[in-house]
Amino acid sequence: MNTLKTWFLMGLLSMLIVLLGAAFGGRAGALIALIVAVGMNGVSYFFSDQLAISMVGAKPVTERSEPQLYTIVRHLSDRAGLPMPKLYMAPSSQPNAFATGRNPGHATVVVNEGLIRQLSERELTGVLAHEMSHIRHRDILIASVAATMAASITWLAQMMQWEMLLGDVRDRRNQN
Repeated sequence: MNTLKTWFLMGLLSMLIVLLGAAFGGRAGALIALIVAVGMNGVSYFFSDQLAISMVGAKPVTERSEPQLYTIVRHLSDRAGLPMPKLYMAPSSQPNAFATGRNPGHATVVVNEGLIRQLSERELTGVLAHEMSHIRHRDILIASVAATMAASITWLAQMMQWEMLLGDVRDRRNQN
């Protein structure tokens, strides 16, 4: 069901972007907005996990470097009937973790260093179980797509703002 919601959200936001492009730029604006919407949908669907990982500066961890983390996540993924997600560690003292990816087969769990230092094994298991539930219910893609589409709407709005400002200057030049 969440996959259907994601595709619906992508389609709805794409229509909004195209309508905004058409309102401010006519056919050419609609075409540019359509290209932006398709590009942003592709990027958000296929690369949202890599974007999130790079934004927090996370690095992949191995079973040898973080055996406790691997054991917990492997146990949770086995119990949930999910493939083992990729694991990353973010260099932050904040106690946080998040899941990202487009589906359970392409999922990643990122854990901040502070989470491992500050929580007991039982508490860490609870946090990771929560992240695994996001993977199981495919919530991770919806959030990534929404964030990417919001960024593209903001970008288009800035383009339209500059077009309005520069277009006004061009109109005055043409009148003279």
